[in-house]
Amino acid sequence: MTTAQSLITIGIIALGTVFTRFLPFWLFPKGKPAPRIVAYLGKVLPCAVMGLLVVYCLKDVQPAAAPYGLPELISLACVVAVHLWKRNMVLSLIAGTVLHMVLVQWCFV
Repeated sequence: MTTAQSLITIGIIALGTVFTRFLPFWLFPKGKPAPRIVAYLGKVLPCAVMGLLVVYCLKDVQPAAAPYGLPELISLACVVAVHLWKRNMVLSLIAGTVLHMVLVQWCFV
């Protein structure tokens, strides 16, 4: 790729990024209420994403082979416990991720 082609490509990517960043502000100005579908999606998508994340994380667990899914189950229990304790989704996901990494790197090698 020539220098001119590289600069054109970078420019197009930058414009696309700027466009996608400003598009929500153009579609939904500050003084105007959001459409009902947007409000509905704002309510249901976080739960749907969490469900998909659980399915994705547990899809490759093999209960018939060692370590029998124990790191995943322990990490899942950690996520649930921290979330019930602190009611903070980010904190519970970070705690579960860190615990899972510790378990698979050091304990269940």
